[in-house]
Amino acid sequence: MILLAAGGMTACSAASPTSTATPSSQAASPAATWASASPSTTPQTARNTAASRSTASRPSSAARGTAAAMLETLPVKGRAPKTGYTREQFGQAWADVDHNGCDTRNDILHRDLTGITTRSGTRDCIVTSGTLQDPYTGTTIHFVRGEKTSSAVQIDHVVALSDAWQTGAQKIGAEQRRRLANDPLNLLAADGPANQQKSDGDAATWLPSNKAFRCQYVARQVAVKHAYKLWVTQAEKSAISSILSGCKGQKVPTATSPTITWTPRSATTTKSTSAASATRSTSSTHRTGSRTTGASGSGGSGPEGSGSSVSYKNCAAARAAGAAPIHRGDPGYSSRLDRDGDGVACE
Repeated sequence: MILLAAGGMTACSAASPTSTATPSSQAASPAATWASASPSTTPQTARNTAASRSTASRPSSAARGTAAAMLETLPVKGRAPKTGYTREQFGQAWADVDHNGCDTRNDILHRDLTGITTRSGTRDCIVTSGTLQDPYTGTTIHFVRGEKTSSAVQIDHVVALSDAWQTGAQKIGAEQRRRLANDPLNLLAADGPANQQKSDGDAATWLPSNKAFRCQYVARQVAVKHAYKLWVTQAEKSAISSILSGCKGQKVPTATSPTITWTPRSATTTKSTSAASATRSTSSTHRTGSRTTGASGSGGSGPEGSGSSVSYKNCAAARAAGAAPIHRGDPGYSSRLDRDGDGVACE
């Protein structure tokens, strides 16, 4: 799980907050680049262990090219220890991996939001507002970038990086991990509280409340794990199989696949809930961040105290203490952790 406003850009960061319309070509650029840059998605080869070969070769009635068929190619193993995992193992957060002058976080906002505006002076990079048809909750969220609003929409790693680390990413090398963390195939703009709730869960422990999106969600997890040669646990495979059994023929998505392919709630429902949903998402995420910081202080597992007496060496330390995201005014907030200067650090 990664939160929305953790910047990490260079070319896009220093600018005034005026908004301009964004050219339609911006949204397609990251996906087009990654369509060829992502690792090959060929089936597992004879290099798998004997147990993995046995699992992958089981007969399946799933049609070739479907998510169910691809699931059968994934090795099934127990979860490896989380020892050694840090966000930094997957490279700088939201790096400009496709060298289009814009960081991955804003690339995904361009792809998944509609009606966007951008900050002037950033070459149409930094998204300041837009509308998200949220895939995880099925609601409409009106995103406005700001200290107390940015976290209403966050960028989720569909296969959480911690889960990836425990299912094979320890072995794939630093560059492949960096690609995994920035691959549009593995990224979705989503409701902030839903993303927080998911944490680093796999399909056995968390699924979107929007049932209309569950087939596409698990199919995307299968595609990512296949592309980066990761495995699934038995519980995870069972959960994915159960979902896919209700949508036989579900295709495997690609980096350029649309993320909104279900029917959103009726216009009446959306209008009556959209503004409240955005407000609720923002306030509940802010409260969660504050509450987590407080819990660390009282529980003895993180930095104690409040205000300027709390500090974190970097965002990895803040996340390890359960304090991220940190809003301006919260214990431990520092402008050096808030790279895009929107008042929310370590999203």
